[in-house]
This record gives sequence, structure tokens and C-alpha cells, in this order.
Amino acid sequence: MKKLILSALVLALFAGSALAQKFAFVDSDYILQNIPSYDAAQNELDKASESWEAEVAEDYAEIEKLYKTYQSERVLLTDEMRKKREEEIMSKEHAVKDLQAKYFGPEGDLSKKRQELVKPIQDAIYKAVKELSAEGSYAIIFDTSSGASILYSNPRYDLSDEVLKKLGYKN
Repeated sequence: MKKLILSALVLALFAGSALAQKFAFVDSDYILQNIPSYDAAQNELDKASESWEAEVAEDYAEIEKLYKTYQSERVLLTDEMRKKREEEIMSKEHAVKDLQAKYFGPEGDLSKKRQELVKPIQDAIYKAVKELSAEGSYAIIFDTSSGASILYSNPRYDLSDEVLKKLGYKN
């Protein structure tokens, strides 16, 4: 009986403290769309990515051409010449894969450029959200753009415009 009363008391205290908490949400996609420097950073990343993709595609096309030439001349080549051509093609394929990893790998140039251009913006947003959380005494601020499972959100608690104001941008 004592355990039941103690459990009910703990549950009541927990429920009471949970109801006293303030919650809010932001839409980081909306915030980022309203920051011109983010749009400029995305455009720069897109241009770099397109340029690197074109370079890699060009190299793969060259390899494909070498392979087709090799296939058509294969019957006329000696074993030694065949082996030399195969090694050349494989070497070029390896070089292109290395180039692709250099540009697009997890530690590649695109990732580094994204860190350089976008991370400062994301850090500023995080700082603004943190300040708003302290000012408004919010226990939790959700991000609705990242697939948070919020079934309903009252627009009254949307702090996205306040984050933009804190960053110095107008909606």
C-alpha cells in the first residue's frame, strides 16, 4: 500500500512539473531560407559540386573510351600489350575513384567547404535559439523541419521569426 501511495505521489509530482515546462518549436529550413548568406553559401556549394561532378564524369568518359578502344583492338594485341592496356585502364579508374573520394567523400573537399560556409550560419542559429530558450524559460525547443514527430504545433509557440530577428534578419 505504501508503494502504491509513493508511486502515485511521484507520478503526481512528475506530471505537475511536466505541465509547468514551456515548450516551443522552430523551423530551421524556414530560418535558413530567410538568411541571404545561407542562399549564397548553397549556391557556391552547388557550383563547386557541379564543377567537380563534371570533372569526374569527363574522366569516366575517357576511361570508357579507352576501354572500348581496348575491346576493339584486343584480338590484335599481344598478351603483354593487353596486360599493359588493362593496367592502364585500371590505374585510371583507380585515380578517378580517388579523385571522386577527394571531392565527395566524408572528409572530402565538398564536406570541408560546407563546414566552412554553412557551419557558422548554423552555429549562429543555435546560439539565437539558445538565447531565446533562456529568455523565454523554455525547457525544450523542437525543430519541426528535421522530422520531429510533432502531431500538432500551435503557431503561437513558433519561435522561427524570433530567431531571425535575433540574427538581425527580417521576415
